[in-house]
Amino acid sequence: MILVIGVIIIARLFSLQVSDNKYSILADEQGKFRKVVYPDRGILFDRKGRAILRNTVIYDLMITPGKLKGMHLDTLSLCRVLSIDTTEFNKRLQVAKKTYRASVFEASLSDEVVARVNESMYKWEPAFYLQERPVRDYPFDAGGNILGYLSEVSPAFLEAHEGEGYQPGDYAGVAGLERTYEKVLMGQRGIEYWKRDNRNRLTEPLENKRFDTPAISGQNLHLSLDIKLQELGEYLMTNKVGSIVAIDPKTGGVLALVSSPTYKPSLLTGSDRKKHYTELVLDPRSPMFNRAVNATYMPGSTFKTLQALIGLQEGVITPNTTFVCTGAYYGCGRPMRCIDPGVFKLKEAITWSCNTYFANVMQRTINNPQFGSAVEGLNQWAAYMRGFGLGHKLGIDMPSEKGGLIPTPEFYDKIYGKGRWNFCTFRSVSIGQGEVNVTPLQVANEMAYIANKGWFITPHMVDSIDGGDQYGLLDSFKLRHYPLNISDSVFEAVHDGMQGVMERGTGAAAKVPGIVVCGKTGTVENYYKGVKQKDHAFFAAFAPRDNPRIAIAVVCENAGFGSSSSAPIASLMIEQYLNDSIGSPERKARLEALAHTNLMPRRILDEIRKKDSIQAIKKAELERKQKEQMKKESQVADNGNPNPFVVSGNPRKDGRKDDESQKISMIYGALISYHENGSSWHSKA
Repeated sequence: MILVIGVIIIARLFSLQVSDNKYSILADEQGKFRKVVYPDRGILFDRKGRAILRNTVIYDLMITPGKLKGMHLDTLSLCRVLSIDTTEFNKRLQVAKKTYRASVFEASLSDEVVARVNESMYKWEPAFYLQERPVRDYPFDAGGNILGYLSEVSPAFLEAHEGEGYQPGDYAGVAGLERTYEKVLMGQRGIEYWKRDNRNRLTEPLENKRFDTPAISGQNLHLSLDIKLQELGEYLMTNKVGSIVAIDPKTGGVLALVSSPTYKPSLLTGSDRKKHYTELVLDPRSPMFNRAVNATYMPGSTFKTLQALIGLQEGVITPNTTFVCTGAYYGCGRPMRCIDPGVFKLKEAITWSCNTYFANVMQRTINNPQFGSAVEGLNQWAAYMRGFGLGHKLGIDMPSEKGGLIPTPEFYDKIYGKGRWNFCTFRSVSIGQGEVNVTPLQVANEMAYIANKGWFITPHMVDSIDGGDQYGLLDSFKLRHYPLNISDSVFEAVHDGMQGVMERGTGAAAKVPGIVVCGKTGTVENYYKGVKQKDHAFFAAFAPRDNPRIAIAVVCENAGFGSSSSAPIASLMIEQYLNDSIGSPERKARLEALAHTNLMPRRILDEIRKKDSIQAIKKAELERKQKEQMKKESQVADNGNPNPFVVSGNPRKDGRKDDESQKISMIYGALISYHENGSSWHSKA
């Protein structure tokens, strides 16, 4: 019997210590700690080498659900430090238990909370630990819609990016350049292994860092953006709705991409990120909507420059072709009003923006006998417009770009029936109204195309990537596009008219001292929910005429004439970029006056007032309920009944509350008495 028992014991010991590695794994896990090291994300620099997006450090409180087993966790103290209740704690715990990996329990802790967590961490280890994480820092606090922001990855994101190294609790770019260039900005995370003592304290690296994997920082991006020009644009667009897009015609690099209203990018980082995100999403002004690439508008009279190019190239007009305007265009029976009647050649027609002239130009183009039919004429016209970069996405390195709309025969066939339309059906398109829609980015790009006399490079934000473009993300931004074969003389004729706009025409009030600017104003009729609104103000230009260095488009929604708002804004942007400053005191005063001009559309102001009223009602109702509740609780306390204030304490075996709970109840009673009795609270205490 002794021999048999000895054999059984030896066999069991052999099984536990040699064959079965369960306990060795548990012992090993208890004695070491696997720490993820998050790399610094790539830094973004503007065209002059200024860092506009850097890194700083925050801490997340992480949880490893598997380590809760058999652990006596001081839940109450953790809830107090995080300012949450036990219901919220249990809710987060259930979410965390869905994965065996460590995940974020509380993200972006404030410095104060980090200090309090460190003081009491021994109560919650090893299930909880602090994870250092680099987050974004914004030296200029501008360009929110350009830069984007980071957010914790969702289950859908993890599924879509399976195999790319993401884990629950990781952060990734979800908007702007952070999203477009996530692959190169994220870097590669590392792993560190540490020894732990019997109190779960980290002591020293395991095996002298033999098993560690170093983190690799993300690649830095160099942008075409001029952050000072961006700041000026955002300042000028204060209390306005619209956009400014400025492009370097020679490179396609975007110099400024302003969407207004905008937001400070620093709002979406740090411990208050969720609160600020909610506020921004609910803001009636839609500050997170990037109007520069996502909003579409009828282009108004800025479209006339393109109509002129087509008419000249197709030979339906020459620079000396004359049309008479008696106050309206009558070619389709119903008059289409023109502001400045007169007799116009092409140059004067562009300078004074004559509707009658360009309605005749488009009518001649669509009905050109060489095309054989209006269907083929419209097809040829639409092909020109696509060549100018309209009616499709340009391919900028920003998310969610819209393509706009250039109508085609198929488009009108669906509306009116096949062949049941002609030029008079869409005559308003000739002056940039009706069915045509463009983005501010497309208008700026068409100015770059006209400035270059027939070519453009796809607009882009990023010029180069440190360490090389291993994924080919910048390949499409190195090619010149020559979509159409239009002679230089045609462009020169249009340039003459656009220069006239700035010297004596509709844009004369927006001259730039010492710089020859070619521009075109636009005033765009628009409707909101079927109700006619104040006109949108458009302006598009390039400068200088010889050797152009900037092409720009400005849109101010519901601001009236382009000459009174958009054109002066563009004028100051051009001067700042070309001269690196605003020169005279008069120009600086003009800058301040424009920045302080409130052109916020009435419909948005009404929505803001409505939202504020609803919030005020909800706040008043909440305060009323709180007062009623406090009064009830006070009455209960005064009658000697148990205090209704719920305190989560560790119950004693005799059924009495612990000392801490009793103290809280006494303080609560004193506060209630103070609320009811004012200065006599001390007697109750």
